[in-house]
Amino acid sequence: MKYVFSLILLLCSVPGWAQLTGTVQGVVRAGSQPVAFASVGLKGSQLGATADEKGEFVLTAVPVGSYRLAASAVGFQPAERSVTVTAGTTVTIDVSLTAAPATLTEVVVTGVSRATEIRKSPVSVAVLSKREVLLNSNGNIIDAAVKGVPGLSAVTTGPNISKPFIRGLGYNRVLTLYNGLRQEGQQWGDEHGIEIDQYDIDRIEVVKGPASLMYGSDAVAGVINMLPRLPTGTPGHLHGDALTEYQTNNNLLGTSLGLTYHQRGWQYAARGSYRLAQNYRNALEGRVYGTAFRELNLTGMAGVEKTWGSTHFTATLYNNLQEIPDGSRDSLSRRFTRQVFEGEQDDIKNRPLVPAADLSTYRINPLHQHIQHYRLLNRTRLRLGTGELQTLLGVQQNRRREYNHPTAPSQPGLAVALTTTSYDVRYAAPTWQGLETTVGLNGMHQLNQNRNATDFPIPDYNLTDVGGYLHLKKAWGPLELSGGLRYDTRWLRWNDFYVGTDARTGFARQVSRAEAAGAEPQFGAFRTRYQGVSASAGATYSFSDKLLLRANVARGYRAPNITEVGSNGLDPGAHIVYLGNRTFGPEFSLQEDIGLSAYLPDAELSASVFNNDIQNYIYQARLTDADGQPVVIVPGNATYQYQQGRARLYGTEITANLHPRALPMLAFHNSLAYVTGLNKQAGLLEDHGRAARYLPLIPPLHTRSELRFSSQQNWRQVTGLYLRAVLDYNAPQNRFYAVDNTETRTAGYALLGLGAGFSLTTGPENREWLQVVAQMDNVLNTVYQSHLNRLKYFEYYAASPTGRSGIFNQGRNFTLKISTTF
Repeated sequence: MKYVFSLILLLCSVPGWAQLTGTVQGVVRAGSQPVAFASVGLKGSQLGATADEKGEFVLTAVPVGSYRLAASAVGFQPAERSVTVTAGTTVTIDVSLTAAPATLTEVVVTGVSRATEIRKSPVSVAVLSKREVLLNSNGNIIDAAVKGVPGLSAVTTGPNISKPFIRGLGYNRVLTLYNGLRQEGQQWGDEHGIEIDQYDIDRIEVVKGPASLMYGSDAVAGVINMLPRLPTGTPGHLHGDALTEYQTNNNLLGTSLGLTYHQRGWQYAARGSYRLAQNYRNALEGRVYGTAFRELNLTGMAGVEKTWGSTHFTATLYNNLQEIPDGSRDSLSRRFTRQVFEGEQDDIKNRPLVPAADLSTYRINPLHQHIQHYRLLNRTRLRLGTGELQTLLGVQQNRRREYNHPTAPSQPGLAVALTTTSYDVRYAAPTWQGLETTVGLNGMHQLNQNRNATDFPIPDYNLTDVGGYLHLKKAWGPLELSGGLRYDTRWLRWNDFYVGTDARTGFARQVSRAEAAGAEPQFGAFRTRYQGVSASAGATYSFSDKLLLRANVARGYRAPNITEVGSNGLDPGAHIVYLGNRTFGPEFSLQEDIGLSAYLPDAELSASVFNNDIQNYIYQARLTDADGQPVVIVPGNATYQYQQGRARLYGTEITANLHPRALPMLAFHNSLAYVTGLNKQAGLLEDHGRAARYLPLIPPLHTRSELRFSSQQNWRQVTGLYLRAVLDYNAPQNRFYAVDNTETRTAGYALLGLGAGFSLTTGPENREWLQVVAQMDNVLNTVYQSHLNRLKYFEYYAASPTGRSGIFNQGRNFTLKISTTF
């Protein structure tokens, strides 16, 4: 009976317990405008919430007592209010946030476990906005990033083909992302770009240094993440933007139309872009045959964003017809010639001249490549209390065909289809005692298939990546520490791959084991597993809001890619026979990075230095015979074999952006980037001495200075008027990989650019609806070769009557861009 009596007393006391809590509600505003999705929490407790799109929040079941209510949002300075909760009551309290200077609060999402202020990242991160991209004339999106990010360079094959390099490392060491999804499309090749619509990109984030902790293999040099624009503007109304541009050098025509709509959290967007260009030209050679292109991009997005989180589906299509230059010319006149025969009938010295009409046309010549890239991805973010779960799922297919047979123009020499399925799951746990913990799992599966082709540089293969990581971050006053650990595994395998001769055409073709009739496979069966551990530890120390020191040390991991291990054939677009090595192990790098940033009233200054030691560094070297002569397997094409050794890269990046308050119309931006790459392979140095001292594809010292005058006055509907002058200087590159003349010295050069622009506004709110940008690059029409220009080595003769060999870069180019929003 006494137990029944006790139970009755207990039940009677429950209503009393319920009254020992209360509710806190309110609105987060900035001025008179609500701040959507602001974070709100009670300090010293685990109670928190996310405001809705109206800035409203509710905290329920709050124990009675006094608290400090903290609110924060991206782009605003955090704010706190005192609040006292009494039993059974609802307290209404509004919080006002103040916008913070962009340079102090700009947030990045690339290479970090959760959104982080750029200045607090221990790893060097750079951001380029759509506006800065718009101000420059660009052949492609990578060229745009190179102009705005010190330490970023590109290996180029004409104006529409650029491969990004970060601090002297590129190809599969730089991970390129579209909205967080890794871009997979035979990025080991030189002769195609990254297959992303440059007009669709709203923001570019660049991580300089090992990011293997978050992304695994292929991020050992850094990450470039290209983020598309999400719908904005008045809800319930269709919005859009249109852009058209013209470039005089290659008569490039570009146009893009985007539409967006959002209502009650539902979001929709679509974009179509088209570009076409003729052969580019320079003052020495006129028009360069084989550099015209046509490019079509289509993008569609649908998603929803609510207080519980968000989910977005995106589909893209990329279709590119790109000519293939080979550099053949008449030995005396140096006019370009073209291939019309094959094999022994093809006499390089007697090829016919290219007619003038074929140099100035939008028609794509028979020797070209056709690249199609399809992409479907989903990004989902779920708020789980004060924690958050993020997922990314994507599937993409890259189809690449190279047509290199002049006697059979419809027969592709290379035809491969690469299908990649990727996933990324990341959980940001609730902050506990100031400790931020993030765990993640990501990876991919690839299937590569050769289609109806005649050249087979790589086999059909299967590749599977799996990796998991743990990341921690905690602050102690001005000191913030972060670091983590990751483990990766890669399985790479393929079966016997046989190649025979097609009796009908005389070309090579893929055959079955039975058809091979006992012949050796071109690619013998292979199966292996790579594994490695990545780690990172970094710190930032804020001496004040305006002076910050950061340091980071990281161990990066990269598994060999398919061409480094399995290649054994001609890549017709590159004019190179690649030979791989099955014995290669993974690359491991150890990079130290330290930087100092100052955010002063009249200037922003930053300087960083880095040192990177790489074990099992993989590089290309020209194959020679016992007499030191180049080995020729396919006539007219060089033969390269991959090697593995040790390497060291070190350098510095410095920026000084001046904006004196006494002269608000003036801005003076300056940057310097320098990297040296040393070959530390003892055997190679013994055999070749100084010729082998440096690594290939290392950019020279580069400086960029821009002086910009921006009017502080509007003339009726004319606003944002600016004038700018840009000077790009590349020093001579005397430190190059000289073994077997793989590389040669490159002379220094300076390029002058001039630009101007303005905007037009409309309506009582002075809404900007039209923007005009005019830009002149290489104003003096300087004849030059970039050290990372592959066309520099497209030369068939040992001597030239002009004393200059190879193909030179683009000459003077005037660009006009007109964009409008509606």
